[in-house]
Amino acid sequence: MSAVKVKICGINDPVAFDTAIEASADWVGFVFFPASPRFVTPARAAALSARHAGGPPRVGLFVDPTAEAIEAALGTVHLDVLQVYGTVDVPGLRARFGLPIWRAVGIAREADLPASALDADALLLEAKAPPTATRPGGNAQTFDWSLLRGWQAPAPWLLAGGLTPANVAEAIRITGATAVDVSSGVERQRGEKDPALIRAFIAAARKADA
Repeated sequence: MSAVKVKICGINDPVAFDTAIEASADWVGFVFFPASPRFVTPARAAALSARHAGGPPRVGLFVDPTAEAIEAALGTVHLDVLQVYGTVDVPGLRARFGLPIWRAVGIAREADLPASALDADALLLEAKAPPTATRPGGNAQTFDWSLLRGWQAPAPWLLAGGLTPANVAEAIRITGATAVDVSSGVERQRGEKDPALIRAFIAAARKADA
């Protein structure tokens, strides 16, 4: 079995970007949602990405994006994957930009588990945002991982939401995830990544599959 893949999302400073690259992250993610404490402009993301030619695929996170907003971002920064939240014309975006589309899905109960790929190339499963949340996503919360036992995944998927260096191995063991996504779980304070936690998370995820 191949090693679990790891995405470090919400990168917004040079140290975090460099650390994710050096620790062999499989994807690095930029958040283009102004309400997030991890928000970067496309220009900022381009400057960070330029620190390392090549390397892992760059994922751009968008919330309820218009095609024009994505086109504007792509005019400034190279992205390999579009990760989308909300009401989105996934087939239209794929046809227009020719990029893989990941769709995030909030999970609170078994009925929330997707039975189809929802037109996406991959799904990202995380805790359903509470009604009071000001932004989508896992909001640093886990969901009941045991819900995934027996679930027949309709597409490639990543596990996200509330993952940390301390719990990612257990999450992988329970869910059988072959890819994980972390953001706040590797931060020293809100919106600020901790290099040591990035390294620890990637090591723990990879060791879990050893």
